[in-house]
Amino acid sequence: MHGVKPVARPEAATVYVPPGRFLLGKVEFKGQCNNNDIVIRLDGTLVAPSDYNVIGDDGNWLMFEHVNGVSINGGTLDGQGAGLWTCKKTGKSCPSGATTLEFSNSNNIVRKGLRFQPPASSPNTDGIHVQSSSDVTIMNSRIGTGDDCVSIGPGATNLWIENVACGPGHGIRQIFIKTLVVLARIKKEAGVQNVTVKTATFTGTQNGASGVKISDVKYQDIHGTSRSEVAVKFDCSSRYPCSGISLEDVKLTYNNQPAKASCSHADGSVSGVVQPNSCLLQ
Repeated sequence: MHGVKPVARPEAATVYVPPGRFLLGKVEFKGQCNNNDIVIRLDGTLVAPSDYNVIGDDGNWLMFEHVNGVSINGGTLDGQGAGLWTCKKTGKSCPSGATTLEFSNSNNIVRKGLRFQPPASSPNTDGIHVQSSSDVTIMNSRIGTGDDCVSIGPGATNLWIENVACGPGHGIRQIFIKTLVVLARIKKEAGVQNVTVKTATFTGTQNGASGVKISDVKYQDIHGTSRSEVAVKFDCSSRYPCSGISLEDVKLTYNNQPAKASCSHADGSVSGVVQPNSCLLQ
């Protein structure tokens, strides 16, 4: 039409971190822009402040909120948490633990080839936390923390985790807050849907992949050794039972002996070779 100018489309943007170590304080990436093609390429190491008071009780170091179409490729994140955990061991008043990388209210996120480097003894330091976000992909990464490698909060949907080496730490967990499902219902928080964990390796972790209210979940082709005699545990409540659980080709041992399974208010199906013997109600 005459007199009408076409709206310019924003060009793809790239943030590049070259090889080397670079000190970076608390950073928040906040969106609501039209550019849905942003690439953050890390060939170097981002280092958190050694003074834990810089971040304090904020709860995260790198925060992505309301972003769409962001890719984070390569690099290392060094949380430098040793000072904080030393403080906690003394019994002094110290800031609470933090999340290294958090995504909230975001969509179409791809994160590949990132390495997390906090101390193995760093409690309450999640590697990646995803909540209120959809279509998040985490691939080809090594995540070692003293807490959850990946924690999944309310409102996370279509989360794909593939080829991730997890440990030490707590593993991959679906989390809510305090009284978990009950509080989530009171607050009317959104649930977690469509989470896939594929070709993941758990080494020295407290848990593998665990959750709270579970339904329509398939555990397929899982092999390894357990740190405890009970290798498979579905601990569900009578009020919010777990349902539709599928176990296929699962083999877990404990001290080179068959492990045990424990189920409470959980039902599902079994196919292939499953060890320990399933305790699911069928």
